[in-house]
Amino acid sequence: MVNVTYDNSGSLQWVDPTGTNWVYNPGDIAWVLASTALVWIMIPGVGFFYSGLLRRKNALSMIWASMMTLAVVSFQWFFWGFSLAFSETGSAYIGDLQYFGLKGVLEKPSIGSTKIPSIVFCVFQLMFAAITPMLAIGAIAERGRLGPIMVFVFIWSTIVYDPIACWTWNSNGWSFVLGGLDFAGGTPVHISSGTAALAISIYLGKRRGYGTERLAYKPHNTTYVVLGTIFLWFGWFGFNGGSALAANLRATQACIVTNLAASVGGLTWMLWDYRLERKWSAVGFCSGAIAGLVAITPASGYVGSPAAVLFGFMAGTLCNFATQLKFVFGYDDCLDIFASHAVGGVIGNVLTGLFAQASVAGFDGFTEIPGGWLDHHYIQLGYQVADSVAGMSYSFVMTTIILWIMHFIPGLRLRASEEAEILGIDDAEMGEFAYDYVGIDLGQAHEFHDDTHSHGVLPPESGGREPRHVHKTHRGDASSEEGEVEKRSVAAVSA
Repeated sequence: MVNVTYDNSGSLQWVDPTGTNWVYNPGDIAWVLASTALVWIMIPGVGFFYSGLLRRKNALSMIWASMMTLAVVSFQWFFWGFSLAFSETGSAYIGDLQYFGLKGVLEKPSIGSTKIPSIVFCVFQLMFAAITPMLAIGAIAERGRLGPIMVFVFIWSTIVYDPIACWTWNSNGWSFVLGGLDFAGGTPVHISSGTAALAISIYLGKRRGYGTERLAYKPHNTTYVVLGTIFLWFGWFGFNGGSALAANLRATQACIVTNLAASVGGLTWMLWDYRLERKWSAVGFCSGAIAGLVAITPASGYVGSPAAVLFGFMAGTLCNFATQLKFVFGYDDCLDIFASHAVGGVIGNVLTGLFAQASVAGFDGFTEIPGGWLDHHYIQLGYQVADSVAGMSYSFVMTTIILWIMHFIPGLRLRASEEAEILGIDDAEMGEFAYDYVGIDLGQAHEFHDDTHSHGVLPPESGGREPRHVHKTHRGDASSEEGEVEKRSVAAVSA
């Protein structure tokens, strides 16, 4: 039997071997568990958001990736992830195997807060560990193999996410000891995933037809983009509010600034886009809302509501312009993950150094910090920049190393073939489609969709914007390179 009792108020009590009596409020536990469920829904939310932005022949792969990542990281977190990130006996860089297989993770106070037991903290932090690699692997969109990505997620979570989470949130971590402020994951979640996405994009290279009108497509399903944003915005109340690890005024303040920054970010991005095309873009609004949510994440438990307006404006502006970096430097980040998450995370970390307030952190009744520039604690900006640079550098270098080691292991190379890219990852890697009418019936019309030609467009009732191409057994231009690629692709499907 677990040595847990209840007092007259209904609170849980546990007496440790030294005789110390620990009291857990059921309301705090309930709020953190509810926040766990809120963050869970964000993971398929990322899948829907990414899916809607892509072409329909790659739509299902991102939704699949979201559920796969949740499953793989859930096992990794049980196996050793939680221990590597949050064991009390770890180093300043990474934990040890004190909690291997979640041994000993139950009723004792968590390393995150003595107000909740360790098992509650463990499952809450699992959701952060799961969503982070999902944010990063959106970079494989339209040109990555799905089998190797499962291996990548397990390795990346172990080598990249767990150490960064340890140095940020573990009481032994070097950034934590230094005095870095990161309430809900600016560096461990957003900077690490956004920078990893950049490394993946560089490694995979450009998609076929990059730099031409062939890839100047619009999102195939804007409703999916909006739906994904709804899931993310909804879940972010648990992401940031739950990081207070208790049901208190600080959690409430985190929810207020989260919603405010998202709102201002969405409006800002949409207005910047309006100046170009004089159109009110739903995708632009959603992109800005996500940028605002990313930026406020590290600051949500430290800043007041007026500052949240600035967070949203700066994220909606700078992340919008950062989407042009891929054209300047020539990498193919088709979902702008680096611009939204890495740049947004850095914006959030830097602004936290400026606007963090000791009074806001103290809304929970016990947290004490020196604050940022508003409290005349000027060195805080240096701590925030150091943490940001460390997280970005570490994630980029280690992600690149992982990718190239996998590159030389038979069967683990991440880049899909040209044939698979033309056919679509959904069909080539899964044999399933997001929508049944996308299927290719080779026994009838031998239709083949190759987005790199411009022979025509699908009729409006087809629900897509991709060109339509008809494969013929004997083509007059069969000697051309494009024709040969198309033939090989159809032959591969027939086989």
